[in-house]
Amino acid sequence: MKKIIFTENAPAPIGPYNQAILVGNTLYTSGQIAINPKTGELVLTDIETETKQVMENLKAVLTAADMTFENVVKATIFIMNMGDFAKINTVYGNYFNEKTAPARETVQVTCLPKNVNIEISVLAIK
Repeated sequence: MKKIIFTENAPAPIGPYNQAILVGNTLYTSGQIAINPKTGELVLTDIETETKQVMENLKAVLTAADMTFENVVKATIFIMNMGDFAKINTVYGNYFNEKTAPARETVQVTCLPKNVNIEISVLAIK
């Protein structure tokens, strides 16, 4: 049975999807972009600030499912510019213990929703 996960501490979906779905002990999150959930505005100051907002949005969704980044087993990162990889990786790395960090792929794409520079989704297990 699937359970819909929703929190006002992360951006509301901008289409026909949910922030996350919990099935048994597995959480599937939708991709998060850098929308400030309090203002609804995009946070596009620089790639570090944008990445931090994405990670904070994911943190809010994980928290709503009674999980943390320690529960994350897989992450998918979509970025507009592979030249930003090192900066993104530095911010992303602040949210994980390097020894227990999840599996991950990073893919450069030509366009993302709302013309953001990064989108991240995760898979977590409790």
